[in-house]
Amino acid sequence: MSTDDGVRAWLRRQGAEQIAHPGGNLYAHLCRVSERLAVLGCARDVQAAGLTHAVYGTDGFDVTLLDRADRAVLRDLVGADAEELVYLYGACDRGRSWQELTRTGEVFDRFARQVRTPGETQLRSLVDLSIVNELDVIEQDPAVADRHGAYFRELFASWAPIASEQVISDAQRVLRQ
Repeated sequence: MSTDDGVRAWLRRQGAEQIAHPGGNLYAHLCRVSERLAVLGCARDVQAAGLTHAVYGTDGFDVTLLDRADRAVLRDLVGADAEELVYLYGACDRGRSWQELTRTGEVFDRFARQVRTPGETQLRSLVDLSIVNELDVIEQDPAVADRHGAYFRELFASWAPIASEQVISDAQRVLRQ
């Protein structure tokens, strides 16, 4: 069994298939995000983070599959770099971080209640994962695009200097810029 297959089996055991999410269930969403990151040429650790990005819950999706106290479990499944990205993604206070992210490079960690300054590679990975996640939600629920499309077009354009070129191109295609 490949690492990816093992992670997918673990997600199913954690109940990800039973959690509602745009496009069906959380498991399907996680798989789509990971697969899209792969198609867009993102690194394997970013793809692994995409497959598990919501396990600690997120600022926009308050369901957890694993307690943050048990981070070693996820680290053993996906590796240290991917787990750290999953933590950062889940910890990111979007309201306090997203708008100024390109300017400051800072993420407000809602779990630890402190500012974190990820390195350039991790910041790019966080932005790429965040964009791909939102693109999947938009494609699965067109009402999200109707309500928030202008916001995401503006936000993702502001992130272009720190995002992967292929991810920004995909966002422009999906959001019809």
